[in-house]
Amino acid sequence: MVKKDFPLIHYYDQDFVDIYERSWIWMDEFLQKGDAKNNFGTHYFSFPENEEINFFETQMACFFLVYNNRNFPVEKILNSFYSKQEENGAIRWKYSKADGKAILPQENPQGLCPPLIAWIEYDHYHKVGNKRRVKDIMPVLERYFAWLENNFRAENGLYSVPLAATMMENSPRDGMVYPVDFNAQMAINALYMSALGEILNDKELSFKYRKHYFSLKTRMNNKMWNHDENYYYDLDKDENQIKVKTIASFWPLLAEMPNEDRAELIIEELKNPETFASENPFPTLAMNDPKFSQDGEGFCGSVYSPFVFMIIKGIEKYNYFEFARESAIKHLYAVLDTFHPEKGQKGTIWEAYKPNTDGPATKNGDSEWNRKIYLGYTGLSTITLMIENVIGLFVSLPRKTVDWIVPVLELMGIENLNLKRNKITILSNKTARGWEIRLESEKLYYFTIDILGEKKKTLPIPSGKCSMLIDKL
Repeated sequence: MVKKDFPLIHYYDQDFVDIYERSWIWMDEFLQKGDAKNNFGTHYFSFPENEEINFFETQMACFFLVYNNRNFPVEKILNSFYSKQEENGAIRWKYSKADGKAILPQENPQGLCPPLIAWIEYDHYHKVGNKRRVKDIMPVLERYFAWLENNFRAENGLYSVPLAATMMENSPRDGMVYPVDFNAQMAINALYMSALGEILNDKELSFKYRKHYFSLKTRMNNKMWNHDENYYYDLDKDENQIKVKTIASFWPLLAEMPNEDRAELIIEELKNPETFASENPFPTLAMNDPKFSQDGEGFCGSVYSPFVFMIIKGIEKYNYFEFARESAIKHLYAVLDTFHPEKGQKGTIWEAYKPNTDGPATKNGDSEWNRKIYLGYTGLSTITLMIENVIGLFVSLPRKTVDWIVPVLELMGIENLNLKRNKITILSNKTARGWEIRLESEKLYYFTIDILGEKKKTLPIPSGKCSMLIDKL
């Protein structure tokens, strides 16, 4: 019997619970140990069949591994990459499992990948609460930021990187020199560097990166925003907009770049059945683009969990919680389709999915392109989106807060969520007295509940067991 020492979830659709639990069970094969040859620390996270250790995959995985940090220590996993940092500050996209050397492919000669570690460290801090960790890793993050500035920032203040560095290798973005996604990711990096400085009460550090953030935000809004089409576009070498609508243009939501009015217009594009409102949201290329493929064809229409996750976290910034949950559920149903296939077939999950029909995405001429059980990507849906958007729980250990946005009154919740010596259980259930929320904790915390957008209240939850009736709130 498999030991279920990960936090258990309760949900009225058992299929969602099954795929969540199976993801944790599959995960054991992904946690590997470094050796004397690759010198990759005590732990690293990697797809077992890969010959390389992928930094982007690791960064994405940290958003769900943190929910089982005791068994999958995020700090050690990230430190494996930090230990590889070069004198100039570089941390590369891929390293060899055999000898630990950086892999620098021709299409990405600097081994660059989306710079998201400040966001990940900020998320980790709120789940684990280790302020000393923030202090220790800031020199690493600062050197990495400086390397990006020194090597990829052009005279116009924007960043120029190859297409491969965006992780969208065959996306039809011909002529792109200044990608909207990488520039938005640099803004996200600066934004969370500033936030980490605030955690350390270092006002000078925080101001330094906030200044970076606003400078880049202003440039992107001036040059990449199209006022007629209400969309962010890549730029060519002459700073002309390249009118191809890809999923890359939604990264600015996560970077908090558009104002409320612009954000509303961008989010309407996500609801547009002619562009991005596919059955399985959201395709990597607009459906009305001539190069869009219903089969996926890589980044010509496939649906990838990291990009769905990015969009959902972006629209949350503008309080579109209901749309975020609806999108997460639709995407999870597409994942469930291959997890519970027709009789006689073995269930699994995939790296990429078709946008409008059931099943994994395909790519002409490459039968091995779409990988099975690629949890570094799909775990974002089956674990993180399941906890944060389907069930609706948001945790901050330093603030001692748990926010629960209850979207529907049904049996659901989480059990034995470990938060650094504080194990929490939150469950809703219908009893003879009405809808009741049962809570159990080892330490005091503050619980904010938002029920159907109609009732919202914050209560101190003492140690031990307690319950509350929703009708009495």
